[in-house]
Amino acid sequence: MAPETSWLGTPEAAERLGITQRTLYRLIDEGQLPAYKMGRVFRVKESDLEVFLDQSRVTPGSLRHLYPEAKVSSDTDDSAT
Repeated sequence: MAPETSWLGTPEAAERLGITQRTLYRLIDEGQLPAYKMGRVFRVKESDLEVFLDQSRVTPGSLRHLYPEAKVSSDTDDSAT
């Protein structure tokens, strides 16, 4: 027997991801998150949402370009002598 599919509406899916529904629709439209149109509403499989989250995980060390290197301060100021 096949496991039962758990469906989420767009408000629930957006809330789980911590994003707005507008951003959710963009992710769906760009093909990053699969969705299904059932009548007049869109539904997202809970399992597809989990896969999306797993694929969105940030690799440690991959964000170094987002923050500047620490500046090294010079404690030896020769002008004070």
